[in-house]
Amino acid sequence: MTDEIYNVLFLCTGNSARSILAEALLNRDGRGRFRAYSAGSFPKGEVHPQALALLDELGFETEGLRSKSWDEFSGPDAPVFDFIFTVCDNAAGETCPIWPGKPMNAHWGIEDPAAVEGPGQREAFEHALHYLSNRISLFLALPHESIDEMAMDRKLKEIGRTEGAAGGQEADA
Repeated sequence: MTDEIYNVLFLCTGNSARSILAEALLNRDGRGRFRAYSAGSFPKGEVHPQALALLDELGFETEGLRSKSWDEFSGPDAPVFDFIFTVCDNAAGETCPIWPGKPMNAHWGIEDPAAVEGPGQREAFEHALHYLSNRISLFLALPHESIDEMAMDRKLKEIGRTEGAAGGQEADA
């Protein structure tokens, strides 16, 4: 086992719900092996209150979670990412910045829980968290230190096609 800590960036357009949930999940479940970040191409400027409420209720660390632009991660002081995952279909179709290093990327799109209004919103956020949790568990189970790049790429894309995939489609980030 290596002492390397892998940096992971979750991208979504608004960076207020899905990417925030994924960041919190990976930072908790991958502690010591992974450091997760999130960003958006057009950030909303605030984390969705339902995302924070759900994470708080489940005992996740929420301090420091904020909606931010992916521009924050394109400067010389930004972390170098090993993996970049888009979690919404809009972000998957956008032209992303050129990321330093050679990060592996995949599309892990799920439906936007923030698009649901009214009584079903809480359930939509719970479903999103469930789908992201399953994908992150599969990701954490991969043999990161020993798997070759082609096999890793295939596995990352397979994870994106698991239960909850938005539109059932897979695309590259």
